[in-house]
Amino acid sequence: MRKIYMIFTGGTISMKIDDVSHTVKPALSAKEIMQSLLNSELYHELEVIEFSEIPSPSMTPELMLDISKLIKKLILTEDPIGFVVIHGTDTLEETAFFLDSAIDTEIPIVVTGSMKSSSELGFDGINNLVSSILVVKSTKSHGRGVLVVMNDQINAASEVTKSNTLSLDTFKSLDYGPLGVVDNKEVLYHRSVTLQRNKLNVDKLESNVHLIKAYAGSDSLLINFLIDQKTKGIVIEALGRGNLPPAMISGIERAIQANIPIIICSRCPSGRTLDTYGYVGGGKYLTDMGCIIATSLNGQKTRILLMLALTKSSERDFLKGLFTV
Repeated sequence: MRKIYMIFTGGTISMKIDDVSHTVKPALSAKEIMQSLLNSELYHELEVIEFSEIPSPSMTPELMLDISKLIKKLILTEDPIGFVVIHGTDTLEETAFFLDSAIDTEIPIVVTGSMKSSSELGFDGINNLVSSILVVKSTKSHGRGVLVVMNDQINAASEVTKSNTLSLDTFKSLDYGPLGVVDNKEVLYHRSVTLQRNKLNVDKLESNVHLIKAYAGSDSLLINFLIDQKTKGIVIEALGRGNLPPAMISGIERAIQANIPIIICSRCPSGRTLDTYGYVGGGKYLTDMGCIIATSLNGQKTRILLMLALTKSSERDFLKGLFTV
């Protein structure tokens, strides 16, 4: 029988409130969580894989790569219905985007988690699991890339971000809205993914890539430090449309001279990054220097994509074609 593979990595869905410290801590195994679905008609189609039991901040790009390799192997050997990756929410969007960028398949892959622990009223974990399974089973989900399913909303991994520290509807596609919803066990899609990038089928990644956030008065100190540390790539979350303080220019010039790619995105939570402004430090000034604009990605996703891209090439035209979408 074909299976849906439930890949558990940990996160709040596997946690309880500790009676002694009164803090939320890991407590449940994947099998214990799945007991809630034991009597479900869906249960016989599920295969549980306990990949890890870690909180979301412990997730690394190297572990994301291992998850992608596991999924690719199962696609080749097991003819799966699809996959549900259960994950902590702090870095969920990064893992989802990594998988979306690194796996080229029509088979549905969903990433989900829980905002509340199993000890709390309104625990959302089981509902999110059921909705994710329904999305994977739907033939409408084929060819849509990796999806994030939380709070009965379906979002594209390439578009979604965690927008609130607490709310159950924290995962939002701020510019475009959700792709669809799960309503009364029915999977309904309202639109397709807005932007498509080429997949990067990799079996390694360049881990020496770093993210800097710009602010009023920021300078070249961190850029120069990263250059001295032999970094392979730098992502800068710029101001507004993609602009930087003039004091950062000398560091950027030095990085470009050292053939270190500089990718510019925006620290704004929504809206395109674009080289509109021509003053010193403006977006057009930066692209004329050799910086590359990441048109529609936030900082954390831009870093993930650069880590993958640099295993293929550091050539500017290649990177520009990947990021300027």
